[in-house]
Formats: sequence, C-alpha cells, structure tokens
Amino acid sequence: MTRAVKVSFERQVIMLALGDILPVRTVSEKIRGTVKYKRIIASVAEVGLIEPLSVCRHRSGGYLLLDGHIRLEALRLSVKDQAPCIVADDDEAFTYNKRVNRLATIQEHYMIVRAMERGVSEQKLARALNLDVKVIRQRRNLLAGISKDVTELLKDKAVGHNAFQKLRKMKPIRQLEVAELMISANNYTDRYVKALLATSKAADLHRPDDLRKATGLTSEQMVRLEREMSSVTENYKEMEASYGDDMLVLVVASGFLERMLTKPEIERFLANRHPEFLKHFRSIVSSASLDQSTTAGV
Repeated sequence: MTRAVKVSFERQVIMLALGDILPVRTVSEKIRGTVKYKRIIASVAEVGLIEPLSVCRHRSGGYLLLDGHIRLEALRLSVKDQAPCIVADDDEAFTYNKRVNRLATIQEHYMIVRAMERGVSEQKLARALNLDVKVIRQRRNLLAGISKDVTELLKDKAVGHNAFQKLRKMKPIRQLEVAELMISANNYTDRYVKALLATSKAADLHRPDDLRKATGLTSEQMVRLEREMSSVTENYKEMEASYGDDMLVLVVASGFLERMLTKPEIERFLANRHPEFLKHFRSIVSSASLDQSTTAGV
C-alpha cells in the first residue's frame, strides 16, 4: 500500500522583512574568512538572492531562520529590507543542501559558458563569484584541448582546475588512460595528474621536450620512470580486478576459522600442539573483522 508524500513546507514563497527573521546561530569570524562566505556576499550583492531562505513560524509572531544564515547576512550588508522565504511546517533545521552534490569543475565551466552566451559579461561573473577576470577566462576555456571521452568521464568529478592544464599536454589516448586511472584510484588532485604526466611516454605528449625541461630528468631517467610507472599501473589494475574475489575468499575463510576457534577443545589443541597456527588464524580473523568494520563506516 502506497502512502501519500507529505509536503513539509508551504507551497508559496513569501517575502518577509529582514527584521522579522530570527537567526538561530551567529556567523562566526572563522566562517567570514572562508572563500565560500566571500563568494556568497559578492553574489548576493551583484545578482541578488537566488535561493530562498528556509524559515518556520515562531510563537512570538516572527520567523526562525533554519537555513541561509550567510545569505541573510549578505542581504543585510547589501542594505536589503526583504527576502524571499520558504516556510517549513516545523523547526527542524534540515536543509536539502546537505543532500546535493557540490558543483563539479566541468559543470561550473558549462555554467560560465551558458551565462556568457546569454550576455553576462566576464566582469559581472567575476564580481558575482568573487574571482579575478583572468580566472573566469581560464574556466571558460577549461575544456580546450580535452577529449570528449575524458569530458564525459570527469563531468561529475571534483577535478582540480590545474589538473586540466596538465591533461591538455597529453594526447587524447593518454588523456583517457589518465582519466580512468583517476577514477580507479578515486584521486582527482593536481599532484596525481602531474605524476601521471611526468611518467607519460614521449609519444603520448604534444610537446615532450618541454616536459623533460620542466622535470629536469635526463632521457634515460624518463625512460626508466615511464617503464616503472607502466609496471605499477599494470599491477594496480590486476590487484583491482582480483580484489573482490580475494575479499570474498577472506571473509568466508575467516568466518570458518572464527567458528572453529569458538570451540574450546580445538583452540586448546592448537595452543598446545600448533601455537603458530593459532596465532595466524587469530590474525586472519582480526584482519577480516577490521576490513568489514572499516567498509561499514564509509
């Protein structure tokens, strides 16, 4: 039997005077020093409030602010007197923002490109995002020289902006290999991509001589590094392919050993006749239990 979904907020967005909205916490000095705070302040000052505040009615006649404390402060700094608000049914300070993935780097690029196509100037975007105009231009051109397959793979990943500069130095096939390695290792940092760039073969790069000058390595050292990195990559892929099967065998074996060691006569026999076996069996059970608890905590 299906149940009707209950809407936990009023359907209409209402305009409230800022004086009627009561914050439930203060914005600390630590938060005021963050990049996020400065961007919200700049965005509200430049383009206004995009996302309404979340409030609930209070017995005193005012409204408690559930979500949007920085936005409220930004409105006050912009000398606004009203704010659009969503009214919740209760005072549960839950915000759906906690369930929304943050904007990925490629998605941010698309947002900037669309805004500029609609006539928004670089200067206005820079003011709204609290960024330098040069940074806006770099992010607009983020995917220049990047393979479409790589763009598709990384479109929802939190890849560092500088990582794309390094990917751009590689040819499309190597870009795709590096993107797959990033996803397999769940590592999207600039340093990781830089390491993969440094170990790329000369044939996989657009300008291999520039890379050798930047790294300071000789041709022989580069060849040796490429060979070692290729070997490490192959070993990593083999381990990744067999990891699931190995873990299944380990869990089954450790379960059997754990049941066996719960029998006092077996444990006593092993302790008297084969203490080294007992030590290894306990180590296997302990390792498997640790792996399972770590996985459950992720």
